[in-house]
Amino acid sequence: MPSIMKRSALNLSASIYSALRTRAARLFLLFVLSSMIMATVMADGDVQRGKEQSVTCAACHGQDGNSINAEWPSLAGQHEKYFLIALNSFKDSSRQNILMSSQASGLDEQTMGDLAAYYASQSASPRTTDPALVSQGERLYRGGNVERGVSACIACHGPSGRGNLAAGYPALASQHSVYTENQLKAYRSNTRETDANRIMRDIAGLMTDDEISAVASYIQGLN
Repeated sequence: MPSIMKRSALNLSASIYSALRTRAARLFLLFVLSSMIMATVMADGDVQRGKEQSVTCAACHGQDGNSINAEWPSLAGQHEKYFLIALNSFKDSSRQNILMSSQASGLDEQTMGDLAAYYASQSASPRTTDPALVSQGERLYRGGNVERGVSACIACHGPSGRGNLAAGYPALASQHSVYTENQLKAYRSNTRETDANRIMRDIAGLMTDDEISAVASYIQGLN
């Protein structure tokens, strides 16, 4: 079945990719195709072992992966692949954070896989969008800012903010707006450089403070 899906995806790509003129449209096509090809990909982690290992993580990220501190990310519902990418970036110091670097440094591959499986199995708690920012935030998330070349978030993170497991693009839905805003600003200032092909740095680099606040608030309300 996966091989049939892959052939169908490649045929679809060959026939319509050249017709897509904008970067956002092409990113969305890649999002759809990679989801079709890799829909059944799963990590080897064990949920129960991950739950047992998560006791230390709960101090910052909540017992079920839903943090109560807006500066610390919720992990509930995050894709296993992206979770592992993030942990390894702290472990190899390509991403800097005093707390996370020390925590990740002692984790082996099996433990990280177990934690990834556990948090992927949890459900993100619903949150809300600031009513004053919802219109601008939705416009940016779904359509970007064509005049200044800001790509739409939907292209990589999906219509409902569930991300893309195959490509390693994270789920964003219900994430704290403060955390998302901080990360976008870190990409914009090049203090965070963990994005493949500079995709997030290039996008965030074109965004204003108001746009970052609006789209972060909109993402927080995606459920």
